[in-house]
Amino acid sequence: MASHRRPKQPSRTRVTVLTATAAAAVALTSQGAAQAAPKPSKDEVKSKVDALYEDAGRATDKYNGAKEKQEKLEKQIGDLQDKVARGQEELNDLRDGLGSMASAQYRSGGIDPSLQLFLSSDPDDYLDKASALDQLSGKQVEALKKIQEKQRDLAQQRKEAAGKLDDLADTRKELGRKKKEVQGKLGEAQKLLNTLTAKEKADLAAKEQRASRAAGDRVDLGKEAPASNRGAAALSAAATQLGKPYVSGGSGPNSYDCSGLTQWAYAHANVSITRTTYTQQNDGTKIGRSQLKPGDLVFFNNLAHVGLYAGNGQVLHAPKPGAVVRYEAMEYLGNFQFGVRI
Repeated sequence: MASHRRPKQPSRTRVTVLTATAAAAVALTSQGAAQAAPKPSKDEVKSKVDALYEDAGRATDKYNGAKEKQEKLEKQIGDLQDKVARGQEELNDLRDGLGSMASAQYRSGGIDPSLQLFLSSDPDDYLDKASALDQLSGKQVEALKKIQEKQRDLAQQRKEAAGKLDDLADTRKELGRKKKEVQGKLGEAQKLLNTLTAKEKADLAAKEQRASRAAGDRVDLGKEAPASNRGAAALSAAATQLGKPYVSGGSGPNSYDCSGLTQWAYAHANVSITRTTYTQQNDGTKIGRSQLKPGDLVFFNNLAHVGLYAGNGQVLHAPKPGAVVRYEAMEYLGNFQFGVRI
């Protein structure tokens, strides 16, 4: 018969050794992970932050597009609701008119109106009233037709308004999503910047300061002829905003994002252009770099950025979070795509 022995319990010493071994393994693993992912350098952080700002710029453009759509829908809905209200008043007036006609007939008594007139003792009175009765009947028919038409119009307008209200609800949801996306990208960028030492931050800030131009700083823009009078006027207007801060979604006059500045500048040249980079690219004629003249729009980084060509290879633009409206050489702005002449 097999003996049933109780399994031997590990000694306290053995347990201690095993625990210490496991702890050492965890420590070595953590140390290895730390060695595998060294702290990024200042330049690497800047590169990643710039990429996040570019992503945030694209998301901001989508946000601006949704916001513009929301504003248009709100106006259209308001106009439709006004039209419906006016139409309802007209319908009520038509119904009141028909009711007055019906009441007049009812008050004439229960006898057929034509028989009542036939029994009249005054032949002239009979002819006058018979004519009035025919006319009244015609008005009733016409009133009924108008009421039917107005009811159809109102039903169509209400249906259209309801559809636009649904669109508006969807657009507001999209607006919220895009706002979250922008905030998320900017938050990521800030976390990366927070990994830098105080000296590294100061170095980056100094570099950014050198890149910025205050309104009084002299920039050699050359003597190129402007693209047009409107282009010259837009560029001149934008120059009055030098030093204003970049803010996602900003469209002036206190802050701007890139397409907000270009739209504001052209509005001050009495030219209406759209709100976003991906729509502004269609607001004029596309041209190459060699054709650029002051006042042309210039696009970079797969429509992530737009500015105004200022001459001599310089761009006047609202660059990115933490920066201000400034002049900057085109070679520092990334991949040039094309220009657009408004």
